[in-house]
Amino acid sequence: QVQLVESGGGLVQAGGSLRLSCAASGSFFSINAMGWYRQAPGKQRELVATATSGGVTNYADSVKGRFTISRDNAKNEVYLQMNILKPEDTAVYYCNAVNWGRTYWGKGTLVTVSS
Repeated sequence: QVQLVESGGGLVQAGGSLRLSCAASGSFFSINAMGWYRQAPGKQRELVATATSGGVTNYADSVKGRFTISRDNAKNEVYLQMNILKPEDTAVYYCNAVNWGRTYWGKGTLVTVSS
């Protein structure tokens, strides 16, 4: 089992930055993949960025060049540095972990970008 707790959301003006953090706890030795998804009002949840334990990263086209995902495998934490935020980035951001074929989700943290 993996429990995920996000932090770092909030209100920011367009062009600003935020850093999200996610801490994983539970019964595991390591986590294969961790990442971030988001869900805007009235829209489906979508991938933002993922990172494997080996450092391979993947980004949605909409955030490439603006967001950076990173992991601290020793702390079992994953981060999302979000720069040049746009109003369309407004969403609930969910931490995600995939381990041995099972998927886990955090409860989400709200990011609101004002224009």
